[in-house]
Amino acid sequence: MLNTNADERINSRRGQQTTSRYFTMLMAVVYVGLGTFLIAAPPGVFHLTLTTRRVVGGLFILYGLIRFVRAFRQHFRKRHDAF
Repeated sequence: MLNTNADERINSRRGQQTTSRYFTMLMAVVYVGLGTFLIAAPPGVFHLTLTTRRVVGGLFILYGLIRFVRAFRQHFRKRHDAF
């Protein structure tokens, strides 16, 4: 009889999905942290003007928050599908 190991493939996919969801959330936190670091860093750390650091840092924070919300909605919100 043909053994397709379907259970192993399904469990393997679930592990990949779990890893992917937490990696996505981690990256969102990294972007927010990078933006915060850019804004709060002492003046000599980067060769950017204060205004440029604030704008780029704010964009990183905004992008990280958007990624976090989208990842949370996609991976962690309970689905209310009617079947």
